[in-house]
Amino acid sequence: MSDCCSAPGLMPFENALAQLLANVQAPNKTQFIAIEDCLDRVLASTIISPIFVPPNDNSAMDGYAFSFASINEIENTKLDIIGRSFAGEPFTGRTEFGQCIRIMTGAKMPDCCDTVAMQENTNVVDGKLTFTKLPTERCSNVRSKGEDISNGQKVFEQGHKLAAIDIGLLASLGVSTIEVYTPVTVALLSTGDELRTPGERLGDGDIFESNRYALNALLQRLNVNVIDLGIIRDDKQAIRKAFIKADKEADVVISSGGVSVGEADYTKDILTELGEVGFWKIAMKPGKPFAFGKLPNSVFFGLPGNPVSALVTFYKLAIPGIEKMQGMPFKPAAKFSAISTTKLNKSPGRMDFQRAIFSYDEQGVAQVTSTGTQGSGILTSLGKANCFIVLDSEQGSVAEGDSVFVEPFAFAFQ
Repeated sequence: MSDCCSAPGLMPFENALAQLLANVQAPNKTQFIAIEDCLDRVLASTIISPIFVPPNDNSAMDGYAFSFASINEIENTKLDIIGRSFAGEPFTGRTEFGQCIRIMTGAKMPDCCDTVAMQENTNVVDGKLTFTKLPTERCSNVRSKGEDISNGQKVFEQGHKLAAIDIGLLASLGVSTIEVYTPVTVALLSTGDELRTPGERLGDGDIFESNRYALNALLQRLNVNVIDLGIIRDDKQAIRKAFIKADKEADVVISSGGVSVGEADYTKDILTELGEVGFWKIAMKPGKPFAFGKLPNSVFFGLPGNPVSALVTFYKLAIPGIEKMQGMPFKPAAKFSAISTTKLNKSPGRMDFQRAIFSYDEQGVAQVTSTGTQGSGILTSLGKANCFIVLDSEQGSVAEGDSVFVEPFAFAFQ
């Protein structure tokens, strides 16, 4: 039996994603900012290291530095301690055979030394160093100059999104400001006469609006500027006015609701009137009534009104488009095989993104369990999940114990 909501002419999910990415533009505006402010920003230029990291050979341990040849030539392996090298206070003299330097972790290696013995493997009596355990090779416990990063090495590519550890790495290079792309501005609105803001009183047939709240939170994780236009009633003129305002103020316009085939679903008509429709309706579940197009100054993503459909289409389609507009290269979602611990119902006709929890059994075998009822209005099915089970469009139901493809969330919806 085929999917009851499938129909001829639905665009395959892969085609929709490819067309969407082909029709959004990479950014061309940049700015220079301090590295303290660059978390989750996207690099507009490649970062080349101006120094070696570490800048000198240095000790990896607290202990004693010496020439490795000394311990093979000095009888009974006793060394005279003639100085010290601390971090920020290097030893500047020379050592000869039979001599060593007290050294601390991170301190610069004296030019005449090439090996460090851990202090736990040594004894000091009357200024003489003896060993309870000899180093077995030259350069033991020494970090080499440039072993982490070389001078002139490419550290980050243009288009890299900076994580917390990246900021520390930039600081270790002495970089204080970087060039990044300017943030994308997103206008967000929901349509529907039945929608009420949390805190308002529900009338007969009303529901509390959740899409805008969840989408706003997810957009904050994408580090974009958000303009919240609120709830727009199901009135063609009101929706047209909201679209015009959003198009003037934002790079991206995202609406939820109004993209189906109901009598009060005006989104497609207004998008056609003001701009152009790229595609409308996709062979995916949940999320068939997704619209993509362009307004005069912005890109438009029309999400379904049902909460799960809205969030899944945002995650799978809108986010890749926004990331390209931020300057990031597209990376296909990672997938791996796992054993389904539950039966999965599916009819051929649409690619299905079922919400699930993956884990590993006692033998380390990857397994995945459905979060339960998969209806497009069951928001808890997404809140409990840490992955999608991706079922191809022509695939049917899955039996318990069958292998399926699992796509972990790049970031959690929770």
